[in-house]
Amino acid sequence: FVEIAKRGNVDVLFLGDSITDAWRGFDEKNSRGGKRIFDKEFAPLKTANFGIGGDQTQHVLWRIQNGELDGIKPKVVMLMIGTNNSNGNDNTAEEIAEGITAIVREIHKRSPKTKVLLLGIFPRGKDPDNPATKAQREKIARVNQIISKLDDGGKTVKYLDIGHLFIKPDGHIPP
Repeated sequence: FVEIAKRGNVDVLFLGDSITDAWRGFDEKNSRGGKRIFDKEFAPLKTANFGIGGDQTQHVLWRIQNGELDGIKPKVVMLMIGTNNSNGNDNTAEEIAEGITAIVREIHKRSPKTKVLLLGIFPRGKDPDNPATKAQREKIARVNQIISKLDDGGKTVKYLDIGHLFIKPDGHIPP
């Protein structure tokens, strides 16, 4: 990713974890992955995808501080991160939100004119009646509530939460 950044010519940068990373690939056998859509809809916009499966907020922050924005000043960064910090007692909602806030600040520190599209963390867990799933979904909802306040009307940050589109009325998330 640092080599891609050094080459420049990136107007739209995707940063995040496996959900972002999945836009780079396509599994023919299972018809999963977003590469075809990404190549058609986003690649013409001079886009780079720096998503890494398993990444947490601290990883993305470190990557930005260590070269991933060197050489580029994207017009827009799409940021979706934090789900991998939400497992069990990994981090509190406030800590996750603090990490996301630090990433947004670091982006603006290194590229002040870059706008950030900040996506809410998607809901997780198969069984909505499982206490662990309930706790994780509540934590994610709290993180999203906190980070939504970073939205300044799109001047520098626009927050968008589409997580509700993934939950059936009974609380289950379809495969």
